[in-house]
Amino acid sequence: MAAESRVRIERETDIVTARQRGREMAASRGFSSTDQTLIALAISEVARNIVVYALPGEIVVSEIEDDGRRGIMVVAQDEGPGIVDPELAMRDGYSTTKSLGVGLPGARRVMDEFELVSTVGKGTTITMKKWAP
Repeated sequence: MAAESRVRIERETDIVTARQRGREMAASRGFSSTDQTLIALAISEVARNIVVYALPGEIVVSEIEDDGRRGIMVVAQDEGPGIVDPELAMRDGYSTTKSLGVGLPGARRVMDEFELVSTVGKGTTITMKKWAP
């Protein structure tokens, strides 16, 4: 059975825990230190969005395999207000809090697969995958 780690996201310190779990699992799957850092970065970005916009939430990091490929899947889920315009939220530079606006687009860039599903009033689920070389 594939390993899985769940981290409830309720405060800033939970972001650190989620990052560490992702990095540890990536290391155990044989990812390079660079890829471990990229996975941790992506986790940090989506977990920070939960803390800022949509408490509480959860980050689930799990091992995945597909056609002999090994990887890591990260699912960030919340029951927050949802994202009114997901396409706009995925644009570089867009921010509702006057930040740099690199969070979601940055996470998408460093992962191999990225899917955002959001329903206004119900919450958001982001699924990201990174495949080992």
